[in-house]
Amino acid sequence: MLGIVAALTTPPEGFHAPGTELFQYAGNEELCLIGTGPYCLQKASLLMLLSAVIIVGFFLVAFRQPRLVPAGVQRLAEGVVDLVRSAVVLEVMGPSGLPFLPFLTAIFVFIWVNNTFGIVPFIQFPTTARMAIPAFLAILVWFVFNIVGIVKQGGWHYLKNTLFPPGVPKPIYILYTPIEFVSVFLMRPVTLAVRLAANMIAGHLILAVFAIGTYYLFSHLWTEGAAWVASFGVFSFAMLVFMTAFEVLVAFLQAYIFTILTAVYISGAMHPEH
Repeated sequence: MLGIVAALTTPPEGFHAPGTELFQYAGNEELCLIGTGPYCLQKASLLMLLSAVIIVGFFLVAFRQPRLVPAGVQRLAEGVVDLVRSAVVLEVMGPSGLPFLPFLTAIFVFIWVNNTFGIVPFIQFPTTARMAIPAFLAILVWFVFNIVGIVKQGGWHYLKNTLFPPGVPKPIYILYTPIEFVSVFLMRPVTLAVRLAANMIAGHLILAVFAIGTYYLFSHLWTEGAAWVASFGVFSFAMLVFMTAFEVLVAFLQAYIFTILTAVYISGAMHPEH
């Protein structure tokens, strides 16, 4: 039926689907809120700093007067820490990974907050959709797990255990070693950054399509000969609500996946037999 209607009716013109321009400001130019050139502070930078202030403020308020029986903000903060401790550190790394709990909690909460900015009214921009931020986090993780491997195993033993694990037939090293080198030392930060950025870019674009589409469709409610188009605005709005709810889940899952992969990499550097 929808196909017949679309074939017999000419829809109004003027709709332009959103694209990569959503991740720029002031058209194709960066809009500097403070400073210019390399010292430019634009929206993504401001939101990233805002997320740091929110996170630090949240934990300071939660633990400034800790109680034996947590309540309110302290209970929420302890729930976040316990989630990372139980579902990530102990599950993946074991008790030996507990010293990394603060680092992994910081990674998880920082990514979660910046992901969630994408559905916050009047902000509606996930800063992790800008590749620079996931790339920085991925490079940080790369340095951490490699430094841990060198400290725990020694530089030569870490490299040897990674590229030439014992028990592998020597002819297999010809194929295994270069693949493992690319996988561990080159592709890990790339896949971490791309996975996070791509998911947030896709989610932001989908929300923008349905939001702009809803406005566009309803704007033709009283347009002669195009009123039928407005009826599709109901479906577009319903999808916008559904995808917004779904993006809440995605924001959490992407933070969790990034954190658990970080734990896997650090654990592998600490325990080569794993």
